[in-house]
Amino acid sequence: MADNARQNTPAAIMRMSRLYAPTLKELPADAELASHKLALRAGLIRRSASGIYSFLPLGYRVIKNIERIVREEMDAIGCQEVLLPVVQPAELWQQSGRWDDYGPELARLADRHERMFCLGPTHEEIITDLVRGEIRSYRDLPFTLYQLQIKFRDEIRPRFGLLRGREFIMKDAYSFHASQESLDEHYRAQSEAYARICDRLSLAYRAVDADNGQIGGSVSTEFLALADDGEAELIYCRCGYAANTETYGDDFDRDNLPACPRCGAPMQIARGIEVSQVFQLGDKYSRTMGLVYQDESGADCYPLMGCYGVGISRSLAAVIEQHHDDDGIMWPRSIAPYQVAILMLSEGDEAAAFAETLATELAACGIEVLIDDRDERAGVKFADADLIGTPLQVIVGKRGFEAGEVELKLRKTGERSTATLAEAATTVKRTLDT
Repeated sequence: MADNARQNTPAAIMRMSRLYAPTLKELPADAELASHKLALRAGLIRRSASGIYSFLPLGYRVIKNIERIVREEMDAIGCQEVLLPVVQPAELWQQSGRWDDYGPELARLADRHERMFCLGPTHEEIITDLVRGEIRSYRDLPFTLYQLQIKFRDEIRPRFGLLRGREFIMKDAYSFHASQESLDEHYRAQSEAYARICDRLSLAYRAVDADNGQIGGSVSTEFLALADDGEAELIYCRCGYAANTETYGDDFDRDNLPACPRCGAPMQIARGIEVSQVFQLGDKYSRTMGLVYQDESGADCYPLMGCYGVGISRSLAAVIEQHHDDDGIMWPRSIAPYQVAILMLSEGDEAAAFAETLATELAACGIEVLIDDRDERAGVKFADADLIGTPLQVIVGKRGFEAGEVELKLRKTGERSTATLAEAATTVKRTLDT
């Protein structure tokens, strides 16, 4: 359960009596998937409009933890973070040819001077415009810029909560290269980083051959989190080959699956949630938008580009789809809003002082702690702890505390154990690291 990046730095302590986390007892009527229902019930998100959600404190803490993992993996392969505007000039999209081609999902607007803009659903045009005034020589290449940004796509039928919204949080990276070999090398590095991101999010996934769609280019791989209710359909083989069924077009027959193109064995079919995708764009944008550099001979050339996206808010939903039960969410430690919940069932100053001391000691080790100090029945506290999904619960009960011990419960397995008051912090840390 350990995530070393969250250790050895002082962490947060929050009290439930002060936390803004309005949980719901009833199932939301308009929610279909488990991730949508539980994100609403656990007080992670609230709907603002169709396909548009606000993130409440617990949900936003999860978002920030996913972003932290993504940043660490991007920085580790030499990418540099930037921040690009959400509102993009129409002329950039007209230069690339996508102003008309993108369709009604592109939200267009005019400013007070009747100049046309769009809300960015993706940022190939604006990143190309950003660097085309700066790149002069092959010596300037390669490099990769990335951002964490809100996108907007005017989906015709938003549904499934965060899985198909109109506004969403995304990491997108763009690389620029002087050769196909350089692009191939970075494409592999990005793909490996994306696999590590899925692993750190505790997602069961498959990397599949995919269609480039509206982004363009010739090579693409999707990372699909396996889920029975996923919107994507994939076929896969025991040899490791997998593909989105969309790549087969209208010829795909579910009743007669094709043989594996890699080893010839029969393939199987499954469903998944797209959490990330990598693309080789070639010179699609550099050529149409006039991005050139001079090679070693002084000739003008178009850089080759790659594009690499991670759905941050989609990843939150995908994790819930894979990590939940009838009682609520079961967060992996790596992205849990809080890693430990201390449930105060024993009253009195002595028990309160113990909880404060334990929380402070854990926080000093980088463990984020939620203390349920509310004046509520034990059943309410147990139910909310399971719903919110904190990986480890420390139960300070009246009889146990008087006997000098606390109870520990692992949310994922339900396994319970006890620890003495003196050894509570050590036992919590050891249990989390198991």
